[in-house]
Amino acid sequence: MELFYKSTRDSGVRVTASQAILQGLSEDGGLFVPETVPSFDVSMKELAEMTYQETAYAVMSRFLTDFTEEELKECIEKAYDSKFDLPQIAPLVKAEGAYYLELFHGATIAFKDMALSILPHLMTVSARKNQVKKEIVILTATSGDTGKAALAGFADVPGTKIIVFYPKDGVSPIQEKQMVTQKGDNTFVVGIRGNFDDAQSGVKAIFGDMALKEELAAAGYQFSSANSINIGRLVPQIVYYVYAYAKLFADGEIEENEPVNVVVPTGNFGNILAAYYAKQMGLPIQKLICASNENKVLYDFFQTGCYNKNREFLLTSSPSMDILVSSNLERLIYQIAEQDDETACRLMEDLAKNGKYEITPAMEKKLGNFYGGYASEEETAAAIRSLYQSVGYVIDTHTAVASCVYNKYQKETGDAIKTVIASTASPYKFTKSVMEAMGEAVDGADDFELADRLSALSGVPVPKAVEEIRSANVLHNTVVDADEMKRTVKEFLTKQ
Repeated sequence: MELFYKSTRDSGVRVTASQAILQGLSEDGGLFVPETVPSFDVSMKELAEMTYQETAYAVMSRFLTDFTEEELKECIEKAYDSKFDLPQIAPLVKAEGAYYLELFHGATIAFKDMALSILPHLMTVSARKNQVKKEIVILTATSGDTGKAALAGFADVPGTKIIVFYPKDGVSPIQEKQMVTQKGDNTFVVGIRGNFDDAQSGVKAIFGDMALKEELAAAGYQFSSANSINIGRLVPQIVYYVYAYAKLFADGEIEENEPVNVVVPTGNFGNILAAYYAKQMGLPIQKLICASNENKVLYDFFQTGCYNKNREFLLTSSPSMDILVSSNLERLIYQIAEQDDETACRLMEDLAKNGKYEITPAMEKKLGNFYGGYASEEETAAAIRSLYQSVGYVIDTHTAVASCVYNKYQKETGDAIKTVIASTASPYKFTKSVMEAMGEAVDGADDFELADRLSALSGVPVPKAVEEIRSANVLHNTVVDADEMKRTVKEFLTKQ
């Protein structure tokens, strides 16, 4: 049976999966959501014997129903190949009683690779299926990791161009070097003087600019997005939660249908939303633990039912979570409003006008499966140091936020259910913060020197993704104000 997608702001919109992937964002500004969340018809015993690629097909074929078996399997094979440094793609590591789901073994050593390795293939197939003749322009804002993963995925893909905006002073040195050294004639990287929310708001404004859309259409271009607002990003993220559960079962760590908790370090809310969809499909997830850094807008939302971005934007050691507007939360809001598009629309208008909105008590009751927590900068560093000193396992700053929040949750609730922690980035992306947290002097060393020292301490080789950029030439050096983003896009495309 074919599954269609509708907009969170207009339930009358009805598109196929491939159309939703191509558009990225609905024309009314809403996000595409499935009309119903499909349930599993595959047993856990079958899933336990599957490879990552086979699990990906079992999950994604339920959501992307207008893709043929051959089309989808080809996309999966091209995505999850030797770009990943381990055949398991997403291994589990047990440390101090929790299971760390390592999502950073792809080309850019962050969890965004898990979805952005496949999105370009889904998009080119979608364009072919819908007879799209225009060149697709991927327009993306990044808080650090999405940008490089999207650039790596779309570089030199025929029929596409990609433009990435990032906060010039809001990413780690290695994150920035990964982006500005990106090769590919169809790639363009722009630093903005501002924060991630400025970049994200600018991209949304460009998507909503109908005059610009018409102007570029006449020139043979159409916009789409590689951000987690694209359903083609979200669906592949569901896969690794299913895979993790099946592997725990296969390894005898849990019984069939035994509940588990999932902890996710969260900024834009896409990664934890994927876990929520996995739960909706029937995966026995009991608690969805949403871990925030000091930009704790989501923690406050789960505590009070009020989402309020009117606060100081803090630059932290976990920059991919330095976000005050969590775009994917809109999909959850729509769900707990019983798919009432008028309610979702009104709340998003409140956010746009006043910087805040408040959900009803009835909606708040439906958030019982979620727990919000946050970690300060000091607590984040302590989590890295504690895990390294006790078992020799090194985690990055984002994973440390999740680890800290999980420990707080356990102390507060006494919940002893087995728990999966999403480990979203390699510690080699944030060497300075990680080394300082471990109690090592950094002595003005650059990130590449620190990577060598971290390797000596941890026994883990420096990843290929870091070695490749060590001496790479900077190819992108454009920096603009946030209000110059539209002009910059037009200039790039008219020069092509």
